Amino acid sequence: MIENILKEKLCNFTNSIKISLENKNWYAALSLTLTIPDICGRLEHPDKSSTKRYILWCNKYLIEKYTMKNRWVTHVFLSGEDAYALRCAYLHQGEINIEDQRVRKALTEFLFVEPPERGSSHCFQNNNKLLLQVDVFCLDVCEAIERWIENVSDDEKIQNRAKKLMTIHPIGKSFSF
Repeated sequence: MIENILKEKLCNFTNSIKISLENKNWYAALSLTLTIPDICGRLEHPDKSSTKRYILWCNKYLIEKYTMKNRWVTHVFLSGEDAYALRCAYLHQGEINIEDQRVRKALTEFLFVEPPERGSSHCFQNNNKLLLQVDVFCLDVCEAIERWIENVSDDEKIQNRAKKLMTIHPIGKSFSF
């Protein structure tokens, strides 16, 4: 078995998301959540463009959570394209409106809500707007990261690329650089 540097390094990110959620630091949690598919996509497909690898990753590991299927219809609430458009709008402009994002597929805007005191207010669509409960969305992405790690952890090339991921080191008696 290959040493699982990948899991160790990515847990730094997913743990940060979970701590941000516990502290109700919604914006930090959402920022890191929208960033981490980029990280995974780059580790797996370093030769593809950021756009392609993000969409590919979301369509493989996240779309199932955001698809409703019944006997007659399949409805995708959140495609990889719309997730990438959200990532671009939020991380580069601080916006949730994705109308001007060239890659978007079906949605025009997102609305994120805090967790209600009881129940859930997650994944409701009104026309081209999607309402997401911020903590549920962030945890869904964390679960997708865990599945991805399981799928690729035996890939030595990905493990080697993971060694380059940032680590914040504690300063103590044994610290040196």
